[in-house]
Amino acid sequence: MNEFEKEKVNLETAKIPWSELQRFFAKGEAVWISSELDLVEVGYQFSIDNKIEIQKWLENKRLGLVTDEQALRWFETDAEVWAVVVKPWILVQE
Repeated sequence: MNEFEKEKVNLETAKIPWSELQRFFAKGEAVWISSELDLVEVGYQFSIDNKIEIQKWLENKRLGLVTDEQALRWFETDAEVWAVVVKPWILVQE
């Protein structure tokens, strides 16, 4: 594992109001990450395009595109989420 790249992902992680990420959700670019996973680790795996690991998480329902229900709940509660950009995706975690 490249610690420099992982540290870069860590430094780009921030808490942000969901309302500021809605445009990414509308474009289908917002990915929900389960609280069981480490957001930085997932971001790193996305950044190195580790399709095998990402597919496992998808199959185990530990990540996926943000659903309409999640987006509405976060909007209605004015939620803040942890987020990191790994283009073209915005990875978000409650």
